[in-house]
Amino acid sequence: MQREQMADLTAFVVVVEERSFTRAAARLGMSPSALSQIVNRLERSLGLRLLTRTTRSVAPTDAGERLLQTLAPALEQIDASIAALGDLRGKPAGVIRISSVEHAAKTVIWPALRACLPDYPDISVEIILDYGLVDIVAERYDAGVRLGEQVDKDMIAVRIAPDMQMAVVGAPAYFGKQQPPQAPQELVEHRCINLRLPTSGGLYVWVFSREGRELKVRTQGPLVFNTIDLIIEAALAGFGLAYVPLDQVAGHIAAGRLLSVLEGWTPKLSGYHLYYPGRRLADPAFALVVEALRYRPGTQH
Repeated sequence: MQREQMADLTAFVVVVEERSFTRAAARLGMSPSALSQIVNRLERSLGLRLLTRTTRSVAPTDAGERLLQTLAPALEQIDASIAALGDLRGKPAGVIRISSVEHAAKTVIWPALRACLPDYPDISVEIILDYGLVDIVAERYDAGVRLGEQVDKDMIAVRIAPDMQMAVVGAPAYFGKQQPPQAPQELVEHRCINLRLPTSGGLYVWVFSREGRELKVRTQGPLVFNTIDLIIEAALAGFGLAYVPLDQVAGHIAAGRLLSVLEGWTPKLSGYHLYYPGRRLADPAFALVVEALRYRPGTQH
């Protein structure tokens, strides 16, 4: 492959990533017309149309998508190899992008990074909170954080937290008007505060288990949020029952601000795992972040 064609292929990948010749040209430091000529030259050399262009957007054709799937991993490997040269300077450096749910970011990721990052000023970390099960490769994340059973089998997974105990809680004021549920099925008679999932647009299903039996309940109520903090605030205000990680409400339970119910039914969910494609560990900055987050029984972040 000629060096000129390699540069053309790189330009094509940037156009697809940005979905715009204007944004891609700005990223590459050239004019949109010059970038358009480069892509046209690549299409002529391959004898294939790689992009579909409209006045509003740019998208890959089937041939372009196949080429992208081949190129993107190779270019990422090159980027990782270049980043690994940081070892020669003795300074891990670079930007690490992580997709995470709110609870994991608050209780695991941030406490670990808060202790680690001051010693490595050349590392930048971007944490995007998202309850959707995003494709971290397609969305250009370095890693994602999800519960163990949610991690794809083709990813490397590193446990970063112990199993998570769930709890159903409500304020004393709420139970002054409602009898506490004795079984999960009775939740259909209660006002419940729900979590909205962005991927499907649906509500998070409350999961229970007892003596090997699992039960899922679709609850309803007056309020829906996409953040646990607001769900807890609404429960404290007496608006209904909340299904949340126990560690987030243990203090409120101890102080009597919230009451826990269905304790014989609330399960432990598999703990949070950091997951990523195998090649990412070649980056020393990323490897350092992985080690900072790795769960070690008997220790806390």
